[in-house]
Amino acid sequence: MAHDLNGKRVALLATDGFEQSELQEPKRLLESWGAKVSVVAPGDASQIRGWKDKDWGDSVPVDQSLDGADAASYDALVLPGGVINPDTLRTQAPAVAFIKAFAAAGKPVAAICHGPWLLVESGLAKGRKVTSWPSLKSDLGNAGAQWTDAEVVVDNGVITSRKPDDIPAFSEAVAKALVG
Repeated sequence: MAHDLNGKRVALLATDGFEQSELQEPKRLLESWGAKVSVVAPGDASQIRGWKDKDWGDSVPVDQSLDGADAASYDALVLPGGVINPDTLRTQAPAVAFIKAFAAAGKPVAAICHGPWLLVESGLAKGRKVTSWPSLKSDLGNAGAQWTDAEVVVDNGVITSRKPDDIPAFSEAVAKALVG
């Protein structure tokens, strides 16, 4: 399904170790529908490196340093998975604050695979129905979320998906939230 996302701005928060397909494919799809997607990363790196098939993958350019990023400049936030990426970001107060700023402004926050670890850390999991990579089920439940095994779950502005196979449905849900 095609969407008209012209004029919509999406922040994609990631660092080294993001699951390559979970950053690149949603970015590609959202851009093909007209959105401007900016890769936001902590530090001053000009690139971050992905994780693909149990080893380091491709690097992608960083469009905006997290230090200079403002949630008010974007319409939605996407959090890709990979084990390393969200595990690193959840220990960084500026990353957690950036996520909370989207939620406080009522803007969509979308997390896929291991990305929902960031929903735990930011408090966004509590009281919501979510999905994720199966190994996060207990973490999300302990954080007060109701975990379900589904391709995509949308609950009060939070969009979650389980794995790379869910990227089309995940990206579609982000697009719907942007136009809805």
